[in-house]
Amino acid sequence: MPFGEGTKTATGGGIVCAGNLIVDRVHTLSYWPEEGNLAEITHQDVGVGGGAVNVACDLASLGLPARVALAGLTGDDADGAFLIERVAAFGVNIGAVQHLPQAATSHTHVMSLPGRSRTFFYHGGASARLQADTIDPGLFAAAGYKLFYLGYLMLLPGLDRLDAAGRTGASRLLERARAAGLETAVDFVSSENPDFASEVRASLPWCDHAIINEVEAGRVAELTLRKRNGDLDLDLMLRAAEILIEHGVLQNVVIHAPELSLWQAVNEAPLVTRSLRLPPEKIVSPVGAGDAFCAAILFGLHEGWSREKTAALAHRAAAHCLTGATATDGIPRMNVLLQEIEETV
Repeated sequence: MPFGEGTKTATGGGIVCAGNLIVDRVHTLSYWPEEGNLAEITHQDVGVGGGAVNVACDLASLGLPARVALAGLTGDDADGAFLIERVAAFGVNIGAVQHLPQAATSHTHVMSLPGRSRTFFYHGGASARLQADTIDPGLFAAAGYKLFYLGYLMLLPGLDRLDAAGRTGASRLLERARAAGLETAVDFVSSENPDFASEVRASLPWCDHAIINEVEAGRVAELTLRKRNGDLDLDLMLRAAEILIEHGVLQNVVIHAPELSLWQAVNEAPLVTRSLRLPPEKIVSPVGAGDAFCAAILFGLHEGWSREKTAALAHRAAAHCLTGATATDGIPRMNVLLQEIEETV
């Protein structure tokens, strides 16, 4: 599919989603076993995952009135073919996805307990080979796209490493995207990398929008954003957002947590939005909820909506995602979320 070809009801603009292209195998467990013990897999789903894939598919599911494109690497294997088929079925432009015959498609085994968090076992495969020059943002800018999303940083070793000049491949890719006229957005993964702060900070001067969770924000800012009792520390969340802006974020820092989100726009007052609380029995899997939140934020940014409206919609998108088994299940059209908001006013 050519770069300029429209997606569904595209009317101009568009969002490029670049980064990890992953096949997820989501296993629902009877319980979490001790080492050496056995737990039953009570249910299994196979889906697509990774920041780029999840956000692209969620944007398409929400019905972004513009083009959505995916960019990255897969292996030339069955998983790669499955991923391409699944993403294309959403109406996403897959013309910038490249296939590496010498690498396996990135894949994750996700171990999930209903109503609780999940654990990931990940093989980097083709996505680990993504480099700053693999993707040409200028092609998308020339075709009229507006936003360039990159995710997940800290799970793309070819882009994360610092070079002798103190730059990363991600910083150079984002710089090229902005030079081409695209707005940039980034998301991270909650890595234990000891160089997390320095590697992420290298990209921030070329980042218009950082959309991240409280764990990642704390690691970039080198702060602990939860109190000893587990409650969020809003003062430290605000300080973390300020630190990201001090290190270069150009427009918005959005930090989301299960309880709430904090949206700090440059030179504006912070906006705190409470999350929707779902009963545990309605939660099928937490996989992908953060990406659904991110997709709705990008939707609102693309459409020029207010922070208040966009944040409220993002929390609803995340809540709907919790009701699906895989990262891209459960996402409704945007008009459904808008109607829900109107009904609560």
